[in-house]
Amino acid sequence: MQSIFFCFSCFCTAKVGKTSLIMSLVSEEFPDEVPLRAEEITIPADVTPERVPTHIVDYSANMAVSPQANVICIVYSVNNKKSIEKVSTYINVCCSCRVPLILVGNKSDLVEHSSMETILPIMNQYQDIETCVECSAKNLKNISELFYYAQKAVLHPTGPLYCPEEKEMKSSCIKALTRIFKVSDLDNDGILNDNELNFFQRTCFNTPLAPQALEDVKNVVRRNMTDGVKDNGLTLKGFLFLHTLFIQRGRHETTWTVLRRFGYDDDLELTQEYLFPLIKIPPDCTTELNHNAYLFLQSVFDKHDKDRDCALSPEEVKDLFKVFPYMPWGPDVNNTVCTNDQGWITYQGYLSQWTLTTYLDVQRSLEYLGYLGYSIIYEQESQAAAITVTRNKRIDLQKKQTQRSVFRCNILGARGSGKSGFLQAFLGRNLQIREDHKSFYAISTTYVYGQEKYLLLHEVMPDFDFLSEADLACDVVCLVYDVNNPSSFEYCARVYKQYFIDSKTPCMLIAAKSDLHEVRQQYSLSPLEFCRKHKFHPPQPFTCNTTDAPNKDIYTRLTTMAMYPTSCPICFPVYVAFSTLAFW
Repeated sequence: MQSIFFCFSCFCTAKVGKTSLIMSLVSEEFPDEVPLRAEEITIPADVTPERVPTHIVDYSANMAVSPQANVICIVYSVNNKKSIEKVSTYINVCCSCRVPLILVGNKSDLVEHSSMETILPIMNQYQDIETCVECSAKNLKNISELFYYAQKAVLHPTGPLYCPEEKEMKSSCIKALTRIFKVSDLDNDGILNDNELNFFQRTCFNTPLAPQALEDVKNVVRRNMTDGVKDNGLTLKGFLFLHTLFIQRGRHETTWTVLRRFGYDDDLELTQEYLFPLIKIPPDCTTELNHNAYLFLQSVFDKHDKDRDCALSPEEVKDLFKVFPYMPWGPDVNNTVCTNDQGWITYQGYLSQWTLTTYLDVQRSLEYLGYLGYSIIYEQESQAAAITVTRNKRIDLQKKQTQRSVFRCNILGARGSGKSGFLQAFLGRNLQIREDHKSFYAISTTYVYGQEKYLLLHEVMPDFDFLSEADLACDVVCLVYDVNNPSSFEYCARVYKQYFIDSKTPCMLIAAKSDLHEVRQQYSLSPLEFCRKHKFHPPQPFTCNTTDAPNKDIYTRLTTMAMYPTSCPICFPVYVAFSTLAFW
């Protein structure tokens, strides 16, 4: 928050002393002469308790409250019964502003009794009222406290956190603190041990807790509940109890400091700045996760893989994503990445899905990393620190080398040519495609000369007249035709001549369903003649209709072509061997 606007309002009987209060605060003495209305006053940040610039505006009943107001102080006179009786009427006027209200009982020096007995029922009736302060502009009693509570009502409001009538935290606050607990529970054992509590303390308050202070905190919880401490660590119930206690004791700032450190705004929603930090991606550049990001994601996987089988069961996936407001992965993910025999996402498949998301939609990846608390756990300014933006592809071509780890291969072919089977074979599967959970992507790792790379396959819908830039943007093209369908190859030939004949994108022709009888294609050139004419590899036979796992050599070749796009296709294998020595 850049600054706070205080509105001092007197909607009640005149002469309650609101202008005197403002003058006494500024001059630190009671004024001899009081104007009808004080000019707007700005108090610099360095002289306010919360280090926030403060604007004080003097309002009266015949003035509309500024929409800039962050808090409204309604002033009444404790020695004027009529003034007190009208407080409720003017609270109703101010409630429409949807800002915290402070009731200010001025002229306490003129009475020996308190007005609190009369005011408390009013406070209980309106949830927008933060507190009531009795003060005296004349003898300066509680003047500084009044402004402290008014600032606190803006910066650390009670309303979003706590329901006074129920004497418990609101559900939105419990939800936010539960996520914070799970993010801070680094080993996912359901308790915060001393190391995790100290890390949490340093993260939020920049200072660790002494061992005795840690024990004191846990003892407070032990005295108030039986299941707040377990195995000498703080449970979720104990964690929530502590924050309830902070709020009940007027220490809202403690809970708000925690919430804001973990990215929450005043409405207990994660801020856009937290979830979507700025990241610049120039044209022809791609986005990848860096080494620290993979280490973080590995730790997240490990803490949720309870049975240590290097795969996430549906229950473990659900537990992992409890810190998300929605389930980010649908059933199609299981047809996008590698799974085990039970259909559960493996460790490799898990990292592959994150790699895919970062490559295709880096903003979504930043959002997901935000939910998991990457920037907090790794003590980075934002999730953007997890992303590597690759250099322009043209520079890679000029230098004949690349530092990229993810390469995209677009798969094109007529309907029924075997594209989906080609994708699933990359994941080690035969003809087992569920149409209701079909994915148009498949991603896994390949090894090119000892280097691990990710190959991302994208099945392009066979609409020849409407191929978009996204359909064409890739590192290597795979043209698939069905050897058993005489009209299948024509689509590949037309697409190549229309979109790729003049491009620098390497192409490979796949003769799919090679286990079936090969028929003559209804095109002017045979597939082999077409390859010779356009100077690329002969058609590569491929089938996924086998009892064994499909051969993956062809995917390694595609990755190699993507890494070495300037290689001459006909002498490709020999050229690559020599180019490795020359350029890499």
